[in-house]
Amino acid sequence: MSNTSTKGIWKVISASSMGTMIEWYDFYIFGSLAVVISTKFFPSDNPTAAFLSTLATFAAGFVVRPFGALFFGRLGDIIGRKYTFMATLLLMGGSTFLIGCIPSYETIGFFAPLLVLILRLLQGLALGGEYGGAATYVAEHAPAGQKGYWTSWIQTTATVGLFISLMVILATKNVLSAEDFDTWGWRVPFWVSIVMVGVSYLIRKNMDESPEFAKAKKEGTTSTNPLKESFGNRYNLKFVLLALFGATMGQGVVWYTGQFYAMSFMKTVMNIESSQVDGLLGIALLIGTPFFIVFGWLSDKVGRKYIMMGGMLLAILLYRPIYKMMYTTTDVSLKTEIIAQTKQTVEINGSNDAITTTKKVYTDGTVSVEKKTHFASKKEDQITTSISINSNDEWTLIFLVFIQVLFVTMVYGPIAAFLVEMFPTKIRYTSMSLPYHVGNGIFGGLLPAISTYFVTHAKANGKTDFYLDGLWYPIIIASVCFVIGMIYIDNKNKTNHL
Repeated sequence: MSNTSTKGIWKVISASSMGTMIEWYDFYIFGSLAVVISTKFFPSDNPTAAFLSTLATFAAGFVVRPFGALFFGRLGDIIGRKYTFMATLLLMGGSTFLIGCIPSYETIGFFAPLLVLILRLLQGLALGGEYGGAATYVAEHAPAGQKGYWTSWIQTTATVGLFISLMVILATKNVLSAEDFDTWGWRVPFWVSIVMVGVSYLIRKNMDESPEFAKAKKEGTTSTNPLKESFGNRYNLKFVLLALFGATMGQGVVWYTGQFYAMSFMKTVMNIESSQVDGLLGIALLIGTPFFIVFGWLSDKVGRKYIMMGGMLLAILLYRPIYKMMYTTTDVSLKTEIIAQTKQTVEINGSNDAITTTKKVYTDGTVSVEKKTHFASKKEDQITTSISINSNDEWTLIFLVFIQVLFVTMVYGPIAAFLVEMFPTKIRYTSMSLPYHVGNGIFGGLLPAISTYFVTHAKANGKTDFYLDGLWYPIIIASVCFVIGMIYIDNKNKTNHL
């Protein structure tokens, strides 16, 4: 493919990237709106349980990704890359739109979380088939020796999809009142996706099949049983397992820590106002995204291994110091209060239930609003806190999140080329998709729920540094992956032929 023109490559990149970006957008608006969704589709009498249930539903979409990888990977290796990831695009878009149409828990009861779970599972299946198709499609068009650079453009789409989801949510919040957004406006980002999916479908419809697959199909060398050849062959299975435990497992937890857990941590542990978190995370992602291309390009020059392993090692060593700095930045117990508490008690529906609002202003400009809801029928009050931070603290957090995004770009930028080069054309879609989606879907996708549980449990037990307990999961998984990767992965960029 060394004679492939740059113009042709850019057409492939644009079509593949746009569709993949939209699918990530669809997938992530659920996570970005997890705090709101927890109040709509789950019982409201226990906010912590509702939020954990929402994260578990979010994680369910990741858990089924390996099954999507097997199903769509098999189709992709038999009928072709193009038509397979067109189908995944439509499945993802339709599921996302329908999530925005589901009535609330108050309206249809337990059917609400059940329907959300079913649609999340369909989203996960679709995403399981999308990434392998897009990465394989681009790599099979790429000039020789440049797969890292060109596939790294696909790697940006996950972050860009998250960034756009945050921007759409912020725009919707700015256009609507807080009451309207809480009532129905949160559905708008789900509805918007159907328009983008339609545009992407029209673009992908006019694409050609990848030249490597078209050549293999013409010569009759495509696989008739990709699953058996991928996982029934001991030699190839060894590479599948190496890809999982030596690369994608660690890459998955670093990816989700640096982006999703950072967002969840700031909103639910640090209690920063949701719109501020979306804004500062968006800036950090915008600054960090070009480094996917930088490290993808660099991997063509120096090899994939040491860049990916370097990103994991930095994450292992620096996560705890980074999150300690994040937490102390907005810890109001370390700040000086300048305005006395102002309280307002409001009776709810004429009952003995009441809401008490306490506002505190600090010398550095930080504002804390605490709402305590007293239920006469319960022993414990429900307390929620929202903190608005000053601009200096915002930029501090932007920098700390950017550092985490930088780790993400190191492990994620070269991974597509690394996986594509491990497997031959006839079973590439299937072979690379499974370890990628187990690493990201299982090990990475479970991270927000597991880490949030660890933090909640540590806080309930009175640990002073409870907020750091959630990091043990990514640190341990990345450490195991780092050791395996350093010992067994070859730094040379080459293709494994059966």
